[in-house]
Amino acid sequence: MQYLQTADYLVFLFYFFVVAGYGYYVYKKKKSESNNTKDFFLAEGSLTWWAIGASLIASNISAEQFIGMAGNGFSMGLAISTYEWMAAATLIVVAVFFMPIYLKNKIFTMPQFLSQRYNKTVSLIMAIFWLFLYIMVNLTSILYLGALAVSGISGLDFWYCMIGLAVFAIIITIGGMKVIGYTDVIQVFFLIIGGLATTYLAINLVSSEFGLEGLTNGFKAMTEQHDDHFHMIFNKGNEFYSQLPGLTVLFGAMWIVNLNYWGCNQYITQRALGADLKTARNGLLFAAFLKLLMPLIVVLPGIAAYTLYQRGMFQADMLGVDGTLNPDKAYPVLLNLLPTGLKGLSFAALTAAVVASLAGKANSISTIFTLDIFKEYLGKDKTEEQLVRIGRIVIVIAMILAIVISPFMGIDKKGGFQFVQEMTGLVSPGVFASFFMGFFWKRTNSAGALFAIVGGFIIAFLMHFNLFPGTDWSAIPFLDRMGWVFLICLAGILILGYALPDEGKGLEIDVKMFKVNRSFAIGAAIVLTVITVLYTVFY
Repeated sequence: MQYLQTADYLVFLFYFFVVAGYGYYVYKKKKSESNNTKDFFLAEGSLTWWAIGASLIASNISAEQFIGMAGNGFSMGLAISTYEWMAAATLIVVAVFFMPIYLKNKIFTMPQFLSQRYNKTVSLIMAIFWLFLYIMVNLTSILYLGALAVSGISGLDFWYCMIGLAVFAIIITIGGMKVIGYTDVIQVFFLIIGGLATTYLAINLVSSEFGLEGLTNGFKAMTEQHDDHFHMIFNKGNEFYSQLPGLTVLFGAMWIVNLNYWGCNQYITQRALGADLKTARNGLLFAAFLKLLMPLIVVLPGIAAYTLYQRGMFQADMLGVDGTLNPDKAYPVLLNLLPTGLKGLSFAALTAAVVASLAGKANSISTIFTLDIFKEYLGKDKTEEQLVRIGRIVIVIAMILAIVISPFMGIDKKGGFQFVQEMTGLVSPGVFASFFMGFFWKRTNSAGALFAIVGGFIIAFLMHFNLFPGTDWSAIPFLDRMGWVFLICLAGILILGYALPDEGKGLEIDVKMFKVNRSFAIGAAIVLTVITVLYTVFY
């Protein structure tokens, strides 16, 4: 296996110094504001629409996509793109309906929403849930999969790679949300350019393997040889139906996955909550357009790797430690086939995705702990400067915990992307139910929210491990289980809403808030049209 050469390291070092240097420049330029909590955690009023959109994508696309989703592309094909393309549609919904509610009610963190809409008990429980989820699932999976990929490409020791990624992310994160937001623009540039270069060369490799030339012929060869890898909707008999159960991806729980992630998630909404409504909406729309590109960058290379693998290439390199085929190795193995120099660019793209996600996740962990737990219960007398210092300490502690915990989470057993989706799916139905009903039904009360958040998690946990009575829940696809949990949570909220006195804590909502300007409407229409065409062509 060919590891990185001198030219590759030079390209990577160029990327590293550009990101670190620009981050330091932004930090020094705004140093006077960096000890203010709203600026450190939210970059209030500082991020432009393009910085918000780029930061959303940089924080979202990470090792679980480059490694896990490319691995799913290798095994199941284009269908895994539904997480990306449905996310683009979801971003439009969040921009139109969720963002104006947050901004109108001056909500800056998700636990703050729960405290303002329900009570402090609901807020504290959810803050603790989020901290556990972000550290034990998200941060660990990003670090583990990222280190696995970087080690596989560079030949460096796995632990050195993990620690190096963590340190790089800490350097970016301790500068605050403004540094993260603007360095994410550079991260996305490398991510997209390097990612597209990898896709271009991967499909050209397919062309060469079949004695052809050009992208068009390479793509045609992939579709002709492996038509089963180019369908978005699986029938019930498909071996991957349990992961993507038919029309559920269009009309079912896939909406819960995405609306919870993009609309009720501190890690994501934090990027837009410091802006005005027009800027926030334009940032979300820009992110939606970028989302349409992501399958080109992370899924098609996986399908190309599968095509080459079926032709007898890198058979041994695709084996895991147990000697069986490991689809998550597809992207690292593919990168090692790239020419010197371009391999360095693709390596930089992968590192950019990992580091940006680590930085964003660590900042959100710090925000929730510092503003919603420490300040509220332990440090009411602390100054802004002291709170920011606490936030920076939390960033380092969270990263150390993730390094220690990640090898024991079984991330490599199920596939990185699937691991994250299923673990997050234990929490998301109840959380989204409490947010959604809290937005749009005034009688939703604290008891209903607690039932949805805590009860929903318990029910989902019991279903996941087939401990819930009534049926064999392990035989039901996890997305469908999420749908059932969501409906149970809604029923509980409705019953408790009518059974208990109205708490009178509805949010301030005006229908005019949901009106969008003409340019946003046109952009949204283009995004939705492209999604419709893609699902029609690859149904």
